[in-house]
Formats: sequence, structure tokens, C-alpha cells
Amino acid sequence: MKKESINKIIIVTIFAIVMAFLESAVVIYLRKLFYPQGFNFPLRGFIEPNILGIEWIRESATIIMLITIGLLAGKKAYEKFAYFIYAFAIWDIFYYVFLKVLLGWPSSFLTWDLLFLIPWPWIGPILSPILCSILMVITAILIISLEDLNIKVKINAKELALVILGIILVLFTWLFDYGKIIITGNFLKNFLTLTNNEQFSQVISAYSPTYYNWPVFLIGFIISSIGICLFYIRNKKKIKN
Repeated sequence: MKKESINKIIIVTIFAIVMAFLESAVVIYLRKLFYPQGFNFPLRGFIEPNILGIEWIRESATIIMLITIGLLAGKKAYEKFAYFIYAFAIWDIFYYVFLKVLLGWPSSFLTWDLLFLIPWPWIGPILSPILCSILMVITAILIISLEDLNIKVKINAKELALVILGIILVLFTWLFDYGKIIITGNFLKNFLTLTNNEQFSQVISAYSPTYYNWPVFLIGFIISSIGICLFYIRNKKKIKN
């Protein structure tokens, strides 16, 4: 890997770690307000319309900031994407590192967490997003390494299909719980006004997850990993040609 790329990775790493601290600080304040006895399910406070709206904007702003650092760090399209997912992954990992240091939470890698709120709550054991973040770091490093070899990096249809299919399966495991509540509870027809739906709020306020679909997650994780491996191996062969 070129020295320029190493320097960029260091800078992006610092940015992502500092951003992770800011994120963890915000979450600590929210937990003090809504979960003074410590965060746990069922969810409270976040589903209030005014709070949820702010959280949606905050989460969107966070993603935009991570995309921006990727656009600034990379030169070509694939390289920009690589720095984005690298920053995202480092931010996500150190978010949990700071929560552990500052709050002593989570108690284990299998502790459930609220992962995201758009368009409805994503939940799962924290090990699942951490594993995805590790894979993202590896993928980013592979792409940047290929770019440094002046290879015309490109993903083909089969590789892309494998990666996307894997991502869909992983997302399914995170979105399933509250998605099921929305669909089976006949709330889908009023989806755009759910935050003002008292019945929906009552259901959410009483729900605690008990089962995570690890088999589907692992299948999705492995499928995406295979797609990434095929992508790297095929592009690496271009050196010999």
C-alpha cells in the first residue's frame, strides 16, 4: 500500500474515532433522559414524534458526514466508497468501545441494542453490526490496495449480486422484529403517521426482543464475504495480465 494511502487511512481513522466519541456522548445523554436505570427494551422516549424526528435527522447527518469524508479522501469512485465504508466501520466499532469505557455497557457481545431508527427501529445483538464492520474494514483495505496497484477496479454482476443478497439477509434480521409488528398489527396502511398512533406506541412500549435470527445473519454474512473474495481475487489477477 502506498504511503499516501496509509496517511489517508490514519487521518480517516482519527476522524471516525472522534466522531464515534461524539455519537456515544449523545447516546449517553439520551439514556440519562429516557433510561436513568440503564438502557433496556422495551423502547421508551425515542418513539415520541418530536424526539424521533430529531433522531432521524441526526442519523441522516451522521451518514452524510461519513460519506463526505469518503468523497474527500478518495480519488476514484471505488476508492471513495472504500474510505466511506472504512470510516463507517471504525466509527461503529469505536462507538461501542466508548460506551463500554464510559458506561460499562454492553455487558457482552450478545447484548441487544437499538442499531438505527430509519424507517423503523433496527435491533440486534451488538456482535452482528461489529462483525459487519470488521468485514467492511477488510473490504475497504482490499479496494484501496487494488487501487494502489493501478488496477482498473470493477465489480461484476455475479459479485455484486452476492454482496447485495448478503446485505439484504443481514438487514432482514435487524428490521424483522418491528417490521413484523407493523405488518401483523395492520399498521402499514398508516405508516407515515405511526409516530402519532397511540395504539402503535403502546405496542412498541411493551415489546422486548427475545430471539435473533443468527442462521439468516450468518448466511447473509458469508454470502457477502464470498462476493467480496471473488471480487478481490478476480481483480488481483489483472496484475498478471
